[in-house]
This record gives sequence, C-alpha cells and structure tokens, in this order.
Amino acid sequence: MSSKAASTEMLDAVVIGAGFSGLYMLHSLREKGFSVRVYEKGNGVGGAWYWSRYPGARCDSESHTYCYTFSEKLYNEWTWSSRYPEQPEILRYLNFVADKLDLRRDIQFNTEIKGAYYNENINKWSIQLGNGSEVIAKYFITGVGCLSINATNIPKIKGLDQFRGEWYHTGSWPHEKVDFKGKRVGVIGNGSSGIQSIPVIAQEAGHLFSFQRTPQYAVPAKNFTYSSDDITNYKKGFTETRQKMHQSRAGYPWDYNNRSAMEDNEEERNRVYEEAWETGGFIISSTYNDLLVNADSNHTLGEFVQNKIRTIVKDPILAEKLIPDYHFATKRLVLDTNYYETFNRNNVTFVDVKASPIQEITERGIRTADNEYELDSIVFATGYDGMTGPLLKMDIQGKDELSLKDKWENGASVTTYLGIATAGFPNMFMITGPQSPSVASNMPTSIEQHVEWISECISYLHKNDIETMEANLADEEAWSRHCDEVYRNTLYSKTPSWYSGANIEGKPSAFLIYLGGVGAYNQKIKAIASQGYEGFTIKTATNLAK
Repeated sequence: MSSKAASTEMLDAVVIGAGFSGLYMLHSLREKGFSVRVYEKGNGVGGAWYWSRYPGARCDSESHTYCYTFSEKLYNEWTWSSRYPEQPEILRYLNFVADKLDLRRDIQFNTEIKGAYYNENINKWSIQLGNGSEVIAKYFITGVGCLSINATNIPKIKGLDQFRGEWYHTGSWPHEKVDFKGKRVGVIGNGSSGIQSIPVIAQEAGHLFSFQRTPQYAVPAKNFTYSSDDITNYKKGFTETRQKMHQSRAGYPWDYNNRSAMEDNEEERNRVYEEAWETGGFIISSTYNDLLVNADSNHTLGEFVQNKIRTIVKDPILAEKLIPDYHFATKRLVLDTNYYETFNRNNVTFVDVKASPIQEITERGIRTADNEYELDSIVFATGYDGMTGPLLKMDIQGKDELSLKDKWENGASVTTYLGIATAGFPNMFMITGPQSPSVASNMPTSIEQHVEWISECISYLHKNDIETMEANLADEEAWSRHCDEVYRNTLYSKTPSWYSGANIEGKPSAFLIYLGGVGAYNQKIKAIASQGYEGFTIKTATNLAK
C-alpha cells in the first residue's frame, strides 16, 4: 500500500461502477450530503449495458419494471418504446438518468481500479487507481454487479491466437457495427447472449454454425411495441407496481398462483401453461407455486416446453438435441425471439460439442473431434465468471492485509452477511453481492433495496459518530448456512450452472444466490437496520482508541 501523499483526495465514499447500482448509489449518498465519486472503466454510464452491444441484446424483464422506481417523477419522465427494451434503449435510459440527476460531475470515466486497501491506522480505504493516483475514502462500495466486463469468460481453447478471422465476446462487443454479411460465423455457447444473438446473426450471415454443449430452456418473449394506452396504464400503476416488486418473490409485479401443479389435472395444467406461453415472458414460472421445489410439478412444465420445441423445430433428430435433460428453469431461464425457429433455416448448422468436443481453433476455424469448420468470424457467447468474478478481479484487502481472494479462497469458501458485507472488511459494502437475491431477481428492484439500505446505514453511522462497521463472522457464517439450506431445498441444487460457477474451468462449485425471495429478504434487511444493525460490530473513535 502506498503512503498517503499531501495531494491525495479525501472522500466520504468511493463507488466502483457506473451502471444501475453505481448511479443510484451516487445519487442517494449525494442527496444526504456525502462527498462521493464513482470510478468507471468505460467511457460512459451503463455498466454491463455499456459493453454488451451484441446483435439482439435485449433485457428479459419488462421495460416498465426494468428501471428505477425510487422516484415517481423520474419514472414518469421516461417512456419506453416496447415491452422488452433493446440494449441501445436501456443505455439511452441510463444516460437520461445521469443527465437528469446531474451525476456525471461525480463520475470519473476511463478509470480502472488497481486495488482497494483498508488502512487500519486511519480506519479508511485507500483506493489505488490505474493511473497511479490514490483516493482515500471512509466507505468503499462495489457496484460492479454479478456480471462484469472484467470477468468475461473466454474458454481456454487451444489455438485462438492463430485464428486469422475476427473473434468477439458478447460481453465486450465493439461499439461500431460488426458486419457479418455473407460470412461464415461460429457462435460458441447458447446461454442468454447466444439465444439472443443467434437468430439476428443468422439473418445476415452467409452461414451460422451454433456450437452447443448443453441445451437451454427458452420461452418466448412475445415482445410488442407499447401503445399509448399501455404507456398510460403502466405510468398510472406506478405506486402499486413498485410496492408489488419490492414485496414479491423475484422482484416482479406479478400475482403468483398459490396452487401446486399437482393439484390440477393434465388438461387444466396444459391450459394454464399454454396461456402463459402465449402471454410470453417469465410469468410462466409463476403459474404454480412449487415449480422449483417439487420435481413432479417441475416435470409437467418441462414436458410442456419440450413438446413446444418438438413442434417448432422441423428436424425431429435436431429437436431432441435441443431439448434439455435437467429440471426446467434451474439453469438461467432465457426469453427468446425466434431462437428455436432459427434452426429451421438452411444457413444454420447445429454442432453438438458434447458428442464431438472442440479440440482447437485453427487458422481457418474450429476443429472438433470429428470435423473442421471453416469460419470468418467466431462469437464467444460464453458468459462471465459470475457472482464472485467481478469482485475477485480487483485486489481488495481488508484488515491485517487479508485479501478478499484469500478469504474466499478464490470462490471456494464464500461467506457474506446478507450479500452486503463480509467480516474483516470494515466499511465496505457490496451492492447485490454474493448471497443476496441478485440475479435470481429483477435486478433494479434488488439494487434499489441495497442502495437504500446502504445509504441509510451510512447516514446512521455519520449521525452517531461511528467510525467503523464490520460484519460479525458468526452472523455471516449463519447467513451463509441459511442461504445454502434454502438452496438445498430447491431443484436448483440438482443442476450445475453458471449460478454455481460450473461454466468456469477449475472454479469451485458454490451457489451464491439467496433464494428466499426478494420480499422476504427486504423484510430481513429492514429488520436488521431497525434493530441497530444487528449482526455488525460498530465502533466509535473512542472504542477504536482503546
């Protein structure tokens, strides 16, 4: 750690990342009178939406819920164009927010963080910037999200450096349009970005090769352009929508069916599923209350969707290859627009890399165990080192120079308290960190819950002349055990996924999402705050001096 120079800037709080989390955290703390600066690697606001500009990039939460709801005025001043917004529109929205709230003056763009180090001599954080300068702050807040440009996953495939064509990762896409017209394009991966990009690229490419290892469940988005009546209704319903989102299971304003799927006969279940399929969106997951805890109930929905795939894909042999063999929605469920239909195109070839694994990337393309595919371009739709990756890519050191990497053993022993804090790292807060609802919820809802809790907490500490606040190890271990117990009682525990790090070679398996529900979680963190921040050790300057 470098020594503090006379010119070192002193701030109340430093926030990393200028996406949904960082923008609201900046606004919230600044409104309470704190000095705050956000540091952002990119040249603009947006977080993941600044970098993920791949063809077909679109949100899979409905637009009137995938936005801030802390201000009705702000909510009403922006109008979405369609049910599911594309990346450019989301980026325009976040720029609108940044301008409306005058946030840019406290954001430093094009700035990487070399490291953040807790200085026990002054009880503050030293943030080392990539340009060699240092900033001192009492509070260090990470708004890097669960998926970050710093944690994009490019599989370790032999020979990538010798490929003569162009290659891209969906999470770090060029800002200018990529021309695939007439080209032979290989897409590796079929998670969210693959399912969204494959249909769009296939319309332009000369030929598209889809290299897939594990089939994914996808349900139709059924996107549509908002009418004036749609816009009037969603704005009129603001108060009820926000309330439902913050009290719901997953951060969406839906009314969940309280019945088990096994209470209805097959005919009635299929009627319910068909109605949800035609409506589109994730609402199909809320058709019954036990779909993610009861294997028999889950099977009924999985079978319904599998039959839809068989109906859509004309080649029956290929259709079976596109059908998953795991419980429905226990990997990240994806919304699609013409994904399965795309495999009926003459210029699309499915490559089963489970049956014939990729051996290497050659000068000319991709060689599998039984064939070589000549390509002009390769697209890695292979996701991220999620949950812990964005945090562990930074050098974060707490008390006694303990690094977060060592404490968590690079993901093998992750413990947090509420997904907000972790023992040994005083005055450090994580927005939607590991073991919070995070990616199992509508992200803006969970972000607002965390930002508001952190903001109120820092205000409380300031008003009471408290110097440090640190999670108690026993309480964080109890919370981590609780998260695991909830997880073990669900069908998620039966399926390896990127949620648990299965997409990263050598990464220890750990499911780091709280599945108890957004509403229940919100009640929990509010109760802890109302009880004087139970589970934390709080020290004044006098206590620290003893």
